[in-house]
Amino acid sequence: MGIFFVAIDKKRIFVKKEMESIPSDDRKRKEEKDREYQEAYRRYIEKRIETFVNENQKIQYEHRKLEQQVNTLTNEVNQLKQSPMIIGTITDILDENNDRVIVASTTGQNFIVPTCTEVKRQKLTPGMNVGLNQHNYAVMEVLPTSKDPFIKGMELFDSIPDISYDDVGGLDDELREVRESVELPLLKPDLFKKIGIEPPKGVLFQGPPGTGKTLIAKAVAHHTKTTFIKVIASELVQKFIGEGARYVREIFELAREKAPTIVFIDELDAIGATRMEEATSGDREVQRTLLQLLSELDGFEDRGDVKFIAATNRVDILDSALLRPGRFDRIVEFPIPNKEARYKIFKIHMKSLKTEENVDVKQFVEMTENATGADIKAICNEAGMFAIRKEVNVITQEDFLEAISKVMKKVEDPFDIDNIFV
Repeated sequence: MGIFFVAIDKKRIFVKKEMESIPSDDRKRKEEKDREYQEAYRRYIEKRIETFVNENQKIQYEHRKLEQQVNTLTNEVNQLKQSPMIIGTITDILDENNDRVIVASTTGQNFIVPTCTEVKRQKLTPGMNVGLNQHNYAVMEVLPTSKDPFIKGMELFDSIPDISYDDVGGLDDELREVRESVELPLLKPDLFKKIGIEPPKGVLFQGPPGTGKTLIAKAVAHHTKTTFIKVIASELVQKFIGEGARYVREIFELAREKAPTIVFIDELDAIGATRMEEATSGDREVQRTLLQLLSELDGFEDRGDVKFIAATNRVDILDSALLRPGRFDRIVEFPIPNKEARYKIFKIHMKSLKTEENVDVKQFVEMTENATGADIKAICNEAGMFAIRKEVNVITQEDFLEAISKVMKKVEDPFDIDNIFV
């Protein structure tokens, strides 16, 4: 052992003597190289450590991600292991705390069952759909109210027409009556309470086709900040018994839920024709739909803040039960526009047209006797088509005259088949 230490001491003495024998400049250079080597090695070690830290973070992230996937799959497996529930309807509640209820299951039997503690018992009401345990029929879950997608699609959201009251011409009196009957009760209900009268419940638009009935309904939908439900009456005529009546019932349920609401039924004569003693099975189904509509318009249940607008061009065939006050408090007639009205309609439709400066609108008014608003719009479109055919950038007086001649020929003789596609 002593010999070993003696050898180390001799080696140290040798290295020391060797270093002393190296010139000072060379020794400094060597020390500088050693420092550079140590610095480079330190940076290398730091990069390696940083790489290991980043890899560790990635591994931890992947680990958490896999844990979430495992939890998700575990929950799905647990849900798949659960027994399916039976759909039932609550028919009655037996005690104040809603601990026991009577339910009618889809199997056709009625049961007295308890309610699960996880169910909010205060919200249980007769007629509510619930999920029942398959073994003891206990109420496990409250199901949402089912609404037919066909009914939900009738509510206008993003498809509200961009038509204002300024786009309606020649119907000042009719527009005032509509706004008094529909808008005023929704915006200022206190005025009716002060006077002591009930606001109108429903308004019926009647008049020839093309006189602006649907146009005013679109303007009302644009201006009112209420829910607007648009229904085509022919859509309520269904194949199966009771289906049309169910649609009517669900439409008004949706309207009451979304109140204040305006319900607009176009072409009311499709289901509102006078009931006849002799009728086929199809006619009887239409009559069932009409009876449900009559009940919703003025039945035992209060309609709430729901206004009703209907439009027809065959008021002469409507059932008398529809036309009585209480269902339609106001019947607004849309006549064929006179000269002043036709002038306003021409001005409205020509606002967006690029026409000559010397276009004589009064001449057009004189030549369009018995023309409706729809006919005048067709005249403006036809004049634009004649200008496109000539490959010019403006619509001339001659284009309007040709369009009037073409459209008015169909108006004056609508059954002339040879001129339909001229």
